[in-house]
Amino acid sequence: MLFKRKIYGKFLTWKTEAMGRKALLVEGARRIGKSTIVEKFAKNEYKSYILIDFAKTGDDVKSYFYQHLTDLDTLYMLLSVHYGVKLYERESVIIFDEVQLFPKAREAIKYLVADGRYDFMETGSLISIKENVKDIVIPSEERHIKMYPLDFEEFCWALEEEPLIQYIRSCFEKKEPLERSIHNKAMLLFKQYMLVGGMPMSIVAFLENHKDFGAADMEKRDILELYRNDIMKIKAQYRSKVLAIFDQIPGLLSRHEKRVVFNRVVEGSSADQYEETFFWLSDSMVSNECHRASDPNVGLSLSESDTYIKCYMGDTGLLVSHAFDENELLEDEVYKQILAGKLGLNEGMLYENVISQMLTANGHRLFFYTHYSEEKRRNDIEIDFIISNNSKTKYKMYPIEVKSGTNYSTKSLLKFKEKYNRRIGCCYIIHPRNLIVKDDILCIPPYMTICL
Repeated sequence: MLFKRKIYGKFLTWKTEAMGRKALLVEGARRIGKSTIVEKFAKNEYKSYILIDFAKTGDDVKSYFYQHLTDLDTLYMLLSVHYGVKLYERESVIIFDEVQLFPKAREAIKYLVADGRYDFMETGSLISIKENVKDIVIPSEERHIKMYPLDFEEFCWALEEEPLIQYIRSCFEKKEPLERSIHNKAMLLFKQYMLVGGMPMSIVAFLENHKDFGAADMEKRDILELYRNDIMKIKAQYRSKVLAIFDQIPGLLSRHEKRVVFNRVVEGSSADQYEETFFWLSDSMVSNECHRASDPNVGLSLSESDTYIKCYMGDTGLLVSHAFDENELLEDEVYKQILAGKLGLNEGMLYENVISQMLTANGHRLFFYTHYSEEKRRNDIEIDFIISNNSKTKYKMYPIEVKSGTNYSTKSLLKFKEKYNRRIGCCYIIHPRNLIVKDDILCIPPYMTICL
């Protein structure tokens, strides 16, 4: 089952703009469908292609890059013969799949692109960690693009609900609520997405088994086990720290204050001891990090704090299975109880995580804000997310609060608005209800996050 993916359009832009002068490196977590969509693009947009999967290829193919990099005529001839594919100048593409497993091929991009005969695409995970780049010169002739699990819009495409997405976007633009029955339908689909997640194999299992959550859960647990196996392969000096953070993500997110408190992870530990840990989780794209902006201004990263970090799962469907790790499998009926709100699961945790996932997929870096009141001896302002329009001339930021219930206060957001009014474009509350305007705040249902 092949899914329609937004990233395909970005591939087309690269092909048109780069004209062979830059390779395209597609980065993303394991099992999000990188290889599938790249190969689909190669089939559709080129006369021929060669896919070299470095997770499977033998030493003979690897030896070509050591022996014939100064003789590209021979290199291309050997690749053509080995894979049984005729290459056409400026009409063929060569794909380096899982390129992090053979860094020499990535280093060769400099010479292959300069030759100009063919286009080159690369896919990989953990592209930047030291083990995968320590012995190579990283080519500047690469255009990097990040790929994520299917977002809610792509999930709806998979369920043949494109008209619904068009209607949602239209209502958001007009700041109008959806018709009530359509809103209910959109919320049901959103909750399904939140539980199933955006991993392609999980969605395939869900659809092929008549929307069985248990079948999806099985696939998600296989992926979680794969991630744990990847963690066990990293250097021993920070392996245990990565595993500790990874295993504690559901617990961290279930707290009121969701940031990582390092001395709670391991007694006596501090933020600087976890630098490599968060680099690995970030580079693997297993998690989405959210940093505190202490003084949100032009460029949120200017006030970024590395000691205040929230760590969200890269896929909320995986988070659900991760939260029930003591169970070997979550049955379909348990998922339906969660869907109906009849199980004691922290819905706020799921809502906040899925919003972080959707904002990240939209290209936003994640920031949050807190203000501690000495008088009250507690945080009197807490903003879940702040995104910006990235404009250097007309910079605006957009604070977002996420509410899983229908009864909530706007006090925190109004205080933030008063404090930073000139810098704010619009204030949002994301809640399960239909679109309304409350206290000059735009309150939108979670499925409208695709529009932010």
